[in-house]
Amino acid sequence: MLVKTFGSAVYGVEATTITVEVNAMETATGYLIVGLPDNAVKESLQRIESSMKTNGYDMPRTRIVVNMAPADIKKSGSAFDLTIAAGILAGSGQMQGAEALAGYVIMGELSLDGIVRPIKGALPIAIQARKEGFKGLIVPKANAREAGMVNNLKVFGVEHLNEVIQFFESGEQSLQPTIVDTREEFFNAQYDFEIDFSDVKGQENIKRALEIAAAGGHNAILIGPPGAGKTMLAKRLPTILPPLSLHEALETTKIHSVAGKLPENATLISKRPFRSPHHTISDVALVGGGTVPQPGEISLAHNGVLFLDELPEFKRTVLEVMRQPMEERRVTISRAKVALDFPASFMLMASMNPCPCGFYNHPEKPCTCPPGAVQKYLNKISGPLLDRIDLHVEVTPVPFSELSAKKPQEASEAIRERVIKARERQAERYKESPGTYCNAQMSAKQLRDICVIDPIGQRLLKTAMERLNLSARAYDRILKVSRTIADLAGTENIKPEHLAEAIQYRSLDREGWAG
Repeated sequence: MLVKTFGSAVYGVEATTITVEVNAMETATGYLIVGLPDNAVKESLQRIESSMKTNGYDMPRTRIVVNMAPADIKKSGSAFDLTIAAGILAGSGQMQGAEALAGYVIMGELSLDGIVRPIKGALPIAIQARKEGFKGLIVPKANAREAGMVNNLKVFGVEHLNEVIQFFESGEQSLQPTIVDTREEFFNAQYDFEIDFSDVKGQENIKRALEIAAAGGHNAILIGPPGAGKTMLAKRLPTILPPLSLHEALETTKIHSVAGKLPENATLISKRPFRSPHHTISDVALVGGGTVPQPGEISLAHNGVLFLDELPEFKRTVLEVMRQPMEERRVTISRAKVALDFPASFMLMASMNPCPCGFYNHPEKPCTCPPGAVQKYLNKISGPLLDRIDLHVEVTPVPFSELSAKKPQEASEAIRERVIKARERQAERYKESPGTYCNAQMSAKQLRDICVIDPIGQRLLKTAMERLNLSARAYDRILKVSRTIADLAGTENIKPEHLAEAIQYRSLDREGWAG
């Protein structure tokens, strides 16, 4: 008897529906899976046979052919176990209600005793199932809330193979669909932060720089001695960023779902991601890849912040592979048979010591590095990468008088309000430009049209370019940052004082930093 069940395969951050055809023939014996399955899919028959026998069902001793269509797309992973098992049970007559299988996408990994284990990519699978008009989706219980975020689709969470059999035999009577109030949970958790800028004493100039970075979506680097507060300040950046929109949250959650990074029973990611990989990370782990391409850290930081602590300690090849994704805001992973696009629109936040000993330019402690060591240390970061970082900020230690002061500090909420207002001005400005949402994403043409400066500003910028020996890319970055500063000030035009503040954030370029 020929039976068709439906599963789904995830490629990149999108899912493709897979038709699993199971044919139990009386003419011969043996099992065969065709349709480009990998080893994990081929091994599924052993798991299926054990789980069926453990629960009182028989694996048919006939010729069973399982075809996974479309047959020219590689199928990988163990998530098709439940799909194939349902087809075999229905095809051998051990499960009633086979005609209902056509209305459901079924996914899950089986253990030897029939327990259904979690899978990756439940959210994009649910989105594709709804798009193709399926009546419902059956997934492991641990993935039910994640898939349940998709409305107009019945999502049933199962913990055991027997629950799937009873579900089809009883006509949906044995299971209740998982209902998630996505909007309420999403909006309730948006501002639930454990850290706040009100905890930070002093460092007003650094707070200002981070406010500008958040308002315009700019990349930034903090340079200062050990213990000056670079990491502490960077970790608080997400608390002043505008809240995620529902569309952004869905995009971000899909990436984390595909990577298997969502916690159990998770729903939409409500806060902007903050990823902080260790400096021993490989280039594949950072940008994504592998035999079956998976998203890397830059994609997991999509719509959020990628924080690289101790930037010169990262391998140079790792840092260089970021350059193109930083410009294009996506990364393409190409393999012999497949090329996948992963979104990578992130803010880069980096920190570093000014020299190997950490005390170059320190107001009190002398630098003990030998001659040339500071320049050599900075040379670990290439000029093209530094050019792509809009704000170079020098962090100095906080004096005792400020540390011990009782004066209340400005909270993240107050800073975030100013940032949101600046972003609203940018949203209005770029409403006719799809794909551009903030000043950091301006194209060259938009830069010419939007960042117009007066003759005084032109002379100021010309002097800065000549004295600091800045590149053409740095010129563009200064204009973008000055536009953001003007947006924070609520002014229509870029004034010389806005340019002057933007220029000071380029003062740590290599010609001006280490002599």
